[in-house]
Amino acid sequence: QVQLVESGGGLVQSGDSLQLSCAVSGRTFSSANMGWFRQAPGKEREFVGAISWSGYSTSYADSVKGRFTISRDNAKNTVYLQMNTLKPEDTAVYYCAAGYYGGSLSLLQRGEANYWGQGTQVTVSS
Repeated sequence: QVQLVESGGGLVQSGDSLQLSCAVSGRTFSSANMGWFRQAPGKEREFVGAISWSGYSTSYADSVKGRFTISRDNAKNTVYLQMNTLKPEDTAVYYCAAGYYGGSLSLLQRGEANYWGQGTQVTVSS
């Protein structure tokens, strides 16, 4: 069983930065495409960003382009989401996801992942 454990969430003010981490165990991390999603209360879960198994390709939602950066460290079996210039509308539970289908990131962009983390809360106050 693949397990994804997220950390790094918290309460911050508008304009602050946070870095989320997602540690993966149970299967070879380097073969997985990784993604980040978020879900606000009463809202549908939405795509935030994704990165290919090699780290060569990345994809971001329009709402976070220029502010968020996804990266991975295969030696540490960890994927990161660096979030800068946070806004109140970024408040949500953030989920890490893994897809064991290398190549295109289109499946992750649609939320079709094989495994999901438990989520970590990010709250941005004005």
